[in-house]
Amino acid sequence: MTNFAARMTRHPIPYDLAAADAVAQAYAGHPVVDLLVASAACSPYLRGLMLSEGAWLSDALLGAPETALDAELARLDTANLSSLPNDLRRVKRRLAALIALADLGGVWPTMQVTLALTRLADRAVQLCVSHLIHDEVARGKLPLDAGMVVLAMGKMGAKELNYSSDIDLICLFDQDSYSDPQEARTALIRVTRRMTAILSDVTDQGYVFRTDLRLRPDAAVTPVCVSMASAERYYEAEGRTWERAAYIKARPCAGDIIAGQRFLQTLTPFVWRKHLDFAAIQDAHDMRLRIRAHRGLNGALRLEGHNLKLGQGGIREIEFYAQTRQLIAGGRDMSLRNPTTLGALAALAANGWIKQDEAAALSQNYLAHRDLEHRLQMVNDAQTHDLPTTAQGIDRMAAFSGQDSTMFRAGLLARLAQTDRITTGFFTPEPAPQVPILTPQQSLIVAGWAQYPALRSARAATIFGRLAPLMLARLQTAANPDEALIALDGFLAGLPAGVQIFSLFDANPQLVDLIVDIAATAPQLAAYLSRHSAVLDAVLGGSFFAPWPVDMAKLLTQILERLSDYEHKLDAARLWQKEWHFRIGVHLLRGLISPDQAGRQYSDLANAVILALWPVVCTEFSRRHGAPPGRGAAVLGMGSLGAGRLNAASDLDVIVIYDALGQEVSDGPRPLATRQYFARLTQSFVTAVSAQTAKGRLYEVDVRLRPSGRKGPVATSLAAFHSYQMDEAWTWEHLALTRARVMAGDADLTKDIETLRLQIIARKGQGTQVLDDVADMRARLAAAKSGQGVWEAKLGAGRMMDIELFAQTLALQTASPARSALDQMAAGVLAGKLSQSDGQELAAAYRVMADLQTALRLVSHSANGPATLGQGAGDFVVRSAQGIGSLGAMGARADEIITAYLARKGDGDATG
Repeated sequence: MTNFAARMTRHPIPYDLAAADAVAQAYAGHPVVDLLVASAACSPYLRGLMLSEGAWLSDALLGAPETALDAELARLDTANLSSLPNDLRRVKRRLAALIALADLGGVWPTMQVTLALTRLADRAVQLCVSHLIHDEVARGKLPLDAGMVVLAMGKMGAKELNYSSDIDLICLFDQDSYSDPQEARTALIRVTRRMTAILSDVTDQGYVFRTDLRLRPDAAVTPVCVSMASAERYYEAEGRTWERAAYIKARPCAGDIIAGQRFLQTLTPFVWRKHLDFAAIQDAHDMRLRIRAHRGLNGALRLEGHNLKLGQGGIREIEFYAQTRQLIAGGRDMSLRNPTTLGALAALAANGWIKQDEAAALSQNYLAHRDLEHRLQMVNDAQTHDLPTTAQGIDRMAAFSGQDSTMFRAGLLARLAQTDRITTGFFTPEPAPQVPILTPQQSLIVAGWAQYPALRSARAATIFGRLAPLMLARLQTAANPDEALIALDGFLAGLPAGVQIFSLFDANPQLVDLIVDIAATAPQLAAYLSRHSAVLDAVLGGSFFAPWPVDMAKLLTQILERLSDYEHKLDAARLWQKEWHFRIGVHLLRGLISPDQAGRQYSDLANAVILALWPVVCTEFSRRHGAPPGRGAAVLGMGSLGAGRLNAASDLDVIVIYDALGQEVSDGPRPLATRQYFARLTQSFVTAVSAQTAKGRLYEVDVRLRPSGRKGPVATSLAAFHSYQMDEAWTWEHLALTRARVMAGDADLTKDIETLRLQIIARKGQGTQVLDDVADMRARLAAAKSGQGVWEAKLGAGRMMDIELFAQTLALQTASPARSALDQMAAGVLAGKLSQSDGQELAAAYRVMADLQTALRLVSHSANGPATLGQGAGDFVVRSAQGIGSLGAMGARADEIITAYLARKGDGDATG
């Protein structure tokens, strides 16, 4: 590293040269004498340090400042408890001079200055704790020298200490480390008080750091060293938003570091909420206003006497802005959990939570504010943030900053104004529009809102008071405002609480448009939202409207791999699935994707859940009963899941097939016979997917398509499956197999199952019996599940299920591997089983019906057609299923084609 003088880039303008005369004489001829004199001419405190520590400082400034800093900190290793107070004060004086000059000379950038100050604070606290605990152990007052930790909070925790900063500390002890926690508590309280005295007491040698312990839990009534258990209980029951923000920067700095890290890990759910926490905005805004009112900082912006930390456009505004955004989104996005202000702003901008230009402006202003803050404190080593109250004082600060007074004033005012404009726009909500004129019926509905659970708290009611006019105004633009209001009413009635979601809407007005759009079009989706409002978080995540991911299963797997607890994995899978399920619905509702794309995305989502959860379930089951015997088991998706087209209300048809390779029992702590093992593993998987938990359920799961249906075992061996399909299965089971798709399991096993599937289809699709069986099956289905109305998409002659059955017949007859109805019919055309014209007509009809079904299932799980829906939902369905007007004719023609085909005998290869 080059020496100090070679790295200088600036120095102050001397303000009072006469006052620096003694420094000029003492350092005459020194390479950095100009910096020393200029600094001494601006700061009485630094002038005193230059004279009192001249011998050491003169030598230190000849080399690299990093070398001098490291050497002085290392010299403390020889201190003992009796010498420590004076040793620390000596080092503080010397490093205070060195760090200030490295700052004023531009040798170190701002954050390297703060890091150097933090290193000194860390070392001082570490030495105090180490020596004092050792003393308590030696005197028999403590059984061991572990269990106590000191947490650095605030700027010390983030390694951002200012020049004359207090250090904020929380002292904790792990009660489980001691056989007598009460005796240990007494000793550790004594350690904390002695540490504070060593650091803070002002002697003829000065002081080390003013120490503040008031950030500890419930500081008014708790001792200066608190047990971790009581701290956890406090934060869980009473922790406030400002305490959550404080812990963003917390880190263990002394004592039992591992215990401290373990404690901070337990606070993760307290600090970082699982859902977007826009309620934190109001808390931070209220705190800003209380601070300003308490300090009398609400006047017009003027430099004289302005508080650079707490005043308008000051340092705390930037910190609040960054920390509040971190609290909002950091629970979902771990990359935002940066303890530094500059790091937080950069991460927020990189992830789209704040604008890049605003992040750049605030970062630049923050650095400039911190530079000026240091100079304010260097004048007299005072923990102050107030600018001088006189014009002469401002002139001194301008000179200390190396600027003329006019330039200094203009630049500082511009930075304060810009910071205030950016941060105030974030914290202050826009005024709500006027409440539109309502009909008597609408007024009656709105009057009832006050009784809903979500609006019973005063805070929720206040926030909603700003939202209601906006919501009601937007509702008036719906196709049928009364229908939309009723759906919105249902949404509000179903909310268990309101503060969080109303804060979400308040901070993101675009979500009001979305909820009104959903209420006006899809009441079923609005009702779903009232039960799962957390899915709205995903809308703000930055990727909600991005293209569909290539590998959904990988996304979920990465989330699950970060969790260790099985139940937490299941909950995480539910939250993830619901967000993506909601996204598909919104994209379809807003015309961003077609019904066909939505069907494939619903299927892709289900496939990802199965693929990611199956190994999780297997691992958990193996922990108790040993690894799966042989090659384990595979999950087959059947029906629409296998065919790759689901809708918003689909359940999942699955079969589990295993291959134990002759192994008769598992080898775990509680071994199971092979058949019982895979049966219970299958039941565990079904439960993992379908059980209703506090986070809801993933899907309903149906395993009735397995061999022998309800009478057969829930999991089937590969050999038994082969035997059953070849010797016992009905034609309808072979038809179902044409849509089967292996979704999860051992790679070799899945390959063998697919090979077997194709062999069975090829063997069982020949001969006239297939057509006879299908005709009989079709007749029985028509009798049992006839369609209702001309808008019926699924049931009835010539409708979806009928076309799918016919397509499966073609796949079976042609031994095609195709699984979707359209691909299976194309295989029939290619094999000459179906004329091209008939194939095109059937495909066109199927597309319309499938699109209609997908649209209907989004807006209403029970509706029979657009005629039974509200105006908004009906318009959406008609818009989604183009060609719906000719649905009746399409269905009749499809019925005619299928009936004619099944009526033919012989080898069935004549074209229609």
